[in-house]
Amino acid sequence: MKHHWITLACLLLLLQQGHSQSASDGNLVFNPSFEEHSECPQRVDAIGIMRGVDAWWQPTKGSSDYFHACGGRECLTPRNKMGMQAPHTGDAYCGIYTSKENYREYLQTELKQPLVAGATYRVSFWVSLADKSPHAVATLGALLTSERPTDTTWSTLTRKESIALEEGLTQSIVTHFVPQIVNPTDHVLDNPTAWTEVSGEFVAAGGERYLTLGNFKSFNHSHVVYTNANNAILPGAYYYIDDVSVVCLSTPTVPSADTVQALHRGDVLTLHNVLFETDKSDLLPQSYNELHALITLLNKYPTMRIELHGHTDNQGTAEHNRKLSEARAQAVAEYLISRGIDKKRLVWRGFGKTRPIDTNDTPEGRQHNRRVEYLVVEE
Repeated sequence: MKHHWITLACLLLLLQQGHSQSASDGNLVFNPSFEEHSECPQRVDAIGIMRGVDAWWQPTKGSSDYFHACGGRECLTPRNKMGMQAPHTGDAYCGIYTSKENYREYLQTELKQPLVAGATYRVSFWVSLADKSPHAVATLGALLTSERPTDTTWSTLTRKESIALEEGLTQSIVTHFVPQIVNPTDHVLDNPTAWTEVSGEFVAAGGERYLTLGNFKSFNHSHVVYTNANNAILPGAYYYIDDVSVVCLSTPTVPSADTVQALHRGDVLTLHNVLFETDKSDLLPQSYNELHALITLLNKYPTMRIELHGHTDNQGTAEHNRKLSEARAQAVAEYLISRGIDKKRLVWRGFGKTRPIDTNDTPEGRQHNRRVEYLVVEE
């Protein structure tokens, strides 16, 4: 039995035929117009977690919102709690607050492929100011990073770093992210009746795979203006967002698919980026990229059958961990089935804490042990 410790998404990138990232390959954003969803949205909450929309999530406690034609009264399109606006395309869009002093909301996703160093990319997304927004801003932008920016506050998303000093002392430094694409400061996005495109081009440093949309500027540097909205719900600038795009404009060279060794019976691959809610089997939206890659791989090799294995660390009782690990493996299987993979090609098992691959004495080791992997049963 051979273990592969690279991520499935990276493996699939190499397996794809003719995979130079040219503009003809299309959009690198999954679910760019927010049409794909697992559940219809019901409420616009001041505090909560955006749910239902595939491949997108909020990186902070700022409660981003999802709107769809199938939603409840507050979350319908075109008319909803925040105003009246038809989607730019399709039936759905998302919404975020972008000022309210230091309060911020953001949208985040993982791209289909990491960006290639030296390649030029065009990033664009469409925005519309909500009718019930008493403010408007200029500085909405798109940030692309190799690591996933997160925060546990409702504030502006910032980068927090610790610098080692002498004699074991450390100093924490907070800096503002600088988005690669940002709307001009003198162009306030104040149109509540039509959609406005925010776009730009940049050269990738290489490895960027997370896209975050929102306002990364402080209130005083966001060119906030007052609108004529007389039916405002809350202070701040609230925007609908639709049709997000990241497209490569150049054709960098990447490894040939011929250089990749195919998977064989008995091989095991760990799904490193399949994530769950704490102590639950509910899949988090950050898992979409890895699961989509697995679906694509299974569709590429239609005779392949796999056995999904769930594993935990050593925290908790043996029986609890066995049940949890099995439920998580089953959750992955059910997701694959819901996306068209034949149930006969899948088996799932839970091993709890009985098969660690690292020490359970450190947080990092326990994190490695909490995993879902699959065994190739038949090529």
